Amino acid sequence: MTQTALITGASSGIGLAFAQVLAREGYNLILVARSEDKLNNLKQELTSKHGINAVVFSHDLTKTEAVQQLFEQIEQQNLTVDALINNAGYGDYGEFADSDWEKLQGMILLNVLALTHLSRLFLPGMIARSKGQILNVASTAAFQPGPMMGVYFATKAYVLSLSEAIAAETQDAGIQVTALCPGPTQSNFGQVAGMDKIPGMGNITNDKFPTAYEVAEYGYQCLQKGKVVAVHGTLNKILTTTPRFMPRKLLRNGIKKFMSGS
Repeated sequence: MTQTALITGASSGIGLAFAQVLAREGYNLILVARSEDKLNNLKQELTSKHGINAVVFSHDLTKTEAVQQLFEQIEQQNLTVDALINNAGYGDYGEFADSDWEKLQGMILLNVLALTHLSRLFLPGMIARSKGQILNVASTAAFQPGPMMGVYFATKAYVLSLSEAIAAETQDAGIQVTALCPGPTQSNFGQVAGMDKIPGMGNITNDKFPTAYEVAEYGYQCLQKGKVVAVHGTLNKILTTTPRFMPRKLLRNGIKKFMSGS
């Protein structure tokens, strides 16, 4: 039986790449993002290329009512979400005291609240069917504090912690939960977050970083294999393990030096 995957933030970056990977694997798709035009173009491309079905819902998930509206629309169309890909999110670079509150609030609403609400809405149905998959896009940022991107790092730490908790709660219920933790990736995330301001980071889209498709492919494979915490890349695995053995003061001061160039 063909499965259906709901992907948030599907219009670009890792979300778009997940749509490509899952369509290739024969999943029908529910594509969610703010840009309806981009989603419709993606729908046309994937349905034509892979012969799958896709529906588009345009929502700004920083709006607290949007998640419930999305859920109700999916219910009204009698769609079953077999795989939930919570990908939508953004970051911002700069000192916390000087940051734009509206941007920080939107980040928390999207990275944390929308992801949590979607998981809570769709998980009971998965449990009732004794089958389901949830992949939450966290980050290597989840493993340490992040001076100059403090709120973003904190939201990803939340995503990682919540994913592991739900995975433990549902491990005997036929549910697979994976937290995908990529490092810097070729996407528009870096420009939106202002990460080109980080000394030595340079152009976030350059080819020293993995592509969004490579990250999505890795995440998909880890989800199928039942891996709960999936850190993409050997260097990233090392960098996310090291903080466990470092004094907290040394860790946060070291990250501050790297992030600020001071």
